[in-house]
Amino acid sequence: MLPPFVDASWLSDHAEVVIADVRSYLDGRDEHEAYLAAHLPGAVFIDLDAYLAAPPTVADGRHPLPDPEVFAEGMRQAGIGEDDTVIAYDDDNGVMASRLVWMLRVTGHRAAVLDGGITAWRGAREQGEVRRSPAEFTAVPWPSELLVGIDDLDGLQLIDARPAERYRGEVEPIDARPGHIPGARSLPCRESSDDRGVLLPVLALRERYTDVQPGWVSYCGSGVTACHALLVAEHLGLPPGRLYPGSWSQWAGTDRPAELGQPTQSSSPKTR
Repeated sequence: MLPPFVDASWLSDHAEVVIADVRSYLDGRDEHEAYLAAHLPGAVFIDLDAYLAAPPTVADGRHPLPDPEVFAEGMRQAGIGEDDTVIAYDDDNGVMASRLVWMLRVTGHRAAVLDGGITAWRGAREQGEVRRSPAEFTAVPWPSELLVGIDDLDGLQLIDARPAERYRGEVEPIDARPGHIPGARSLPCRESSDDRGVLLPVLALRERYTDVQPGWVSYCGSGVTACHALLVAEHLGLPPGRLYPGSWSQWAGTDRPAELGQPTQSSSPKTR
């Protein structure tokens, strides 16, 4: 069983894998231009907004899960086939690449995040577009048992993977209002890595994920970086979590209550 994270040494020993560049930015930078300027040898570019998310709506949030056929078409066009092993990377602690890896793993495919991202690769980098021959990739439904909707969060342990200052409501750069879902616990996903973007040691990660309960739910701003928390929990052998795809971008667009400030003592949301 392929673990959810692999290092650059592992990647060097497995030339047969498909490498996917899943950089994505919220600050106006062009991720495709960054890819064209320098990427890992042989890496294909995966457009998160085009193939890893449906168009944003107020009702569903900024990055709803795409129709399975849209995802499958993105994989086909990238040259990722049914039986390929995919190693995905980014330049943001793996939190963007985790969306692709989670989507592949929960639909029965072999995929992992490159621990340390693009900077972990010490070899030469390439420029320009890499084009692989289109591949066969069958669309399958998203597993409902691993997803939670906005109306089904009552009584569940919620983990908020956004930066702590967004959780506390001190800043909100993109969504409709600041704060967090009442009762949610703050566990910033980027703090699971060191300043090189490499995962913390297992003991340190276990301290961060203490008291995670079966059936827990991960959310973030739009359901993208929340996938990193789910993969870290798998890495640690903890009870599998579920994704709330709409995340804060969906919740904040409603009149449901929001909390500001430090974490509450409760681990269950008060959604009514």
